[in-house]
Order: sequence, then C-alpha cells, then structure tokens
Amino acid sequence: MSLPGWLEPLPDAAQMRATDEWAIRERGIASQELMERAGAGLARVASEHAPDGRIAVVCGKGNNGGDGFVAARLLRAAGRDVQVLLVWAADSIEGDAGKMLRRLPGAAPEPFERTRLAGASLIVDAVLGTGFAGAPRAPADAVVAALNGAGAPVVAADVPSGVDASTGEVEGEAVRAAATATFHRAKPGLWIAPGKAHAGAVHVIDIGIPDGGPAEPAVGLIGEEVLRDVPRRGVDSTKFSSGNVVVLGGSSGLTGAPSMAALAAMRAGAGYVTVGAPADLELSFTMRLLEAMTIGLPEAGGALGREAVAPALEAIERADAVVLGPGLGKRLGAQAFALELLGRIDAPLVIDADGLNALAGSFPAGLSARGAPTVLTPHAGELGRLLGVDSEEVARARLAHARAAAAAARAVVVLKGDDTLVVSPDGTAAVSRGGAPGLATAGTGDVLSGVIGALLAKGLPAAHAACAGVCAHVRAGRIAAAPHGPDGVIASDVIGALPAALAAGS
Repeated sequence: MSLPGWLEPLPDAAQMRATDEWAIRERGIASQELMERAGAGLARVASEHAPDGRIAVVCGKGNNGGDGFVAARLLRAAGRDVQVLLVWAADSIEGDAGKMLRRLPGAAPEPFERTRLAGASLIVDAVLGTGFAGAPRAPADAVVAALNGAGAPVVAADVPSGVDASTGEVEGEAVRAAATATFHRAKPGLWIAPGKAHAGAVHVIDIGIPDGGPAEPAVGLIGEEVLRDVPRRGVDSTKFSSGNVVVLGGSSGLTGAPSMAALAAMRAGAGYVTVGAPADLELSFTMRLLEAMTIGLPEAGGALGREAVAPALEAIERADAVVLGPGLGKRLGAQAFALELLGRIDAPLVIDADGLNALAGSFPAGLSARGAPTVLTPHAGELGRLLGVDSEEVARARLAHARAAAAAARAVVVLKGDDTLVVSPDGTAAVSRGGAPGLATAGTGDVLSGVIGALLAKGLPAAHAACAGVCAHVRAGRIAAAPHGPDGVIASDVIGALPAALAAGS
C-alpha cells in the first residue's frame, strides 16, 4: 500500500530492518557508517538537552548499544565527561556494536549499577532497540526501573527501552524519556499511546538512507498538507454545492451535542445544515441555530424512537452526509432508532457518541453491508463497548483494537485521544501529532463529528475527510487556547477557531 503525500511514513520494526538491509546490500552503505551517523545524531541530541555535566550512557549488546558507544566516543572527543555503563558483559557484545565498543577511548566501560547513575546530568538509554517487543526481561527490567528512578533526564536511542516501536504498546515498565533521537524515520510507537508518553520530544536523525527502499509503511503521521485538498467555496458555489449535512440526535437534557455538531459543520464550510431532533425540543434548537434548519421528529418522553425512522429518512434524502448520535441518549427507543436507521442511510455517515453506544452488543450490525462510506468516532470507552473489552485494554493496544474495529465494520475508525488514530478497513493508520490539551473538555468530540461530516459532504474520501477533520480540530484547539490557556477552552471556542484552522490549507 502507498501512503498519501500528507502522511509522513512511520515504518515499523520489520520495515525498518528491511530498509537497513536494503541500504547496506543494494545501495552499498556500510552498516558501520549507518551506526556512526546514528551515534552522531544521538550525541547532538544529548548535548542539546545537557549542555554541561556528566553524561551516563547505558548500553545494551545490540545495535542500539552500538549507537550508544558511538555517541559516547564523540561526546568524549568534544570534551564531555562521559561514563559508559554496560547492561551485559563486554565479551557478549558482538558485531558492529562490539567494534564500536573497542573503539571507545578513555575510561573503560563499567558494569551497570543503579548507584553509578548518581550525579549524572543526563542519561542516554541505549539498552533495547526497535526490535524489542513484550516486557523487558532481566537484567534489562531492573535497568529500566533504575533509569526511571534516577532523577536525571533521559535521551533514548531510537525508541525508549520497553516501548514496542511498531505499536506503542508497553507491557512492562518502560523508560520515560525527555527526548528520543530516532533514526531515519520516526516509528509508530513514538507517536501512539502509551508509547507516546514515554518518548518525549522526538528528533528524527538523517543517517543517509536514500529514498526508494522496499518498505511500504502502513502507518503515517498526519501533516497539515492534508488540508490543502479541502474544497473551498468559489464564485459558482451554492449552499447545496458546498455540502448538505444532516445531524440526527438530541434528547431531553442533551440538546447541546447536536447543536455543536451542527455549528461545527457550518464553520467547517458546509453550506446547508439540518438538525433532526425530537419535536418537543425543536424550540431549543431554533433558538440556538439561527443559520440551520430544524426538523421535529416524532418522539416519546423527549427521545427519538422507531417511529422517527421514516421521517428521518425523508429528511436526509438530499443529504451529502449524515452525523448520527450526538445527544441521542441511551434509552432503548433511541438505540432502536439508531440501529434501524444506520442500515438504511445511503449517504456518507458519521456515527458518534450515543450512535456508537447503540451498537454495543450487536457490533458491527449492518455496518459492513453499507454501500456508502462510514466513519466511527469513538473514544477508548466507546470502542471498548463495541468490541466487548474494557477501556484499559483498548488503551493498552490502541492500534490493534482500532484496526480490529475498522476491519469488522468496513469503516474508517477515528479513535480519539492526543494520538488520535484514523484507521481504514485495510489497516492503514494515520496518527495525529496531537498537542492540543484544550480539547480535553466536554463537547469537542461533537465538534469533530460535525467537521468530519462537513468534509464528507464536500466530497472528500472518508479517510481523507477524517484525517483533515482531525488536523483542523487539533489546530482549532491550539488557536482557542491562545487567549484562554488550555484550561479555559470550551467547545464553542474550538468551533469559532475552525475557519482559521482550516485556512492552513488554503
């Protein structure tokens, strides 16, 4: 598979290994030359994070350790006080790493002991590399724990020890780095939680591997270029050609969610937005949404039910996209409404919030048979309910669970978080850079659904619409936080910032 140009490829461990072998065998680049460049980059990052003071370089016996030996040699050559600590005995270190160990000038390496970290201004973690998976075993497990307890910042070589470079999974204890110097390209585990929380600032080091290698990564980091292809209004545009979005949801006490989804769709460029909600609540929506149409649907006790299916289908006959679920509620009638409706909607469909909860216990229901694109936007708890696992299990293996749901439903799954994942049915995954803590407030998920609905209505393919929506959402969260600070952001601020956020691609 080939990633679009707006995704920065993130090779997994096997793909990175194949790329290294290709560079060595096909392009004639010596393996030691690659290690020298990696170690030089690692030394630079270490120097940036600790301009003075003693540096402890903790090395394993594989290529990751070799990178550490190179960094230690270069740091010593630059006049730094460097202590090299070995996790395994020196005579067990072979290959390129062994050669770099023998080239190390100055004081001989010492066996690792926790007490030898005392007083270090920085620790370099060169213990376990990208080939690691599972939980660290002895003696590495004790070393990882010691690095975390040393009280000094850590710079990791390629990936923090204990983090699965391919998935971000952390099964045991893993190093919590202030920064990671990663070689050739960043790896998925540096951007996907929980690994992302261990990586710190990610520095990508060019080690001279040319383009054109055999690896075709299936994971990529979303770039702002994703917004360039978002259709814009022109002189010939009409309110209908700009995208017609219908939001279906709302119940007594939950009128804010569909309102925010509708407002977000309008701010994201949809030319015509309609909210279909319980008839008894229509006045609430009319007061809030001056520019949107409202359709009062049959209800019982302030919630939609099966009797609302036929009029809802009539309301969406001309829709270019439908957003189903915001504020729908958890009553049995509302769940029946969502389940019956989703199999009969022919337009591109975003399912969020209580629309997702309605699927719990019957997932993937009729989703896999839909002819039009479907986008699901769960957080970890909602995805767990769909898959029949708890939210902690989803958090442990976010990529695996998002891929499982996308394949089962034949839908694009947007697993929300600071590392929001956009996963297609074929397993291709896009990862958000995140960095917008202001989005951690009620209502911002409804905003995201409205934005994705608007972009689907404009004709973008489902994965592209979801990635562009995620990117714009994060940018809007940052813009909204500028005057208020992250703790002062509310969802309405994010909606107001959407035009500026989307302008990045114009």
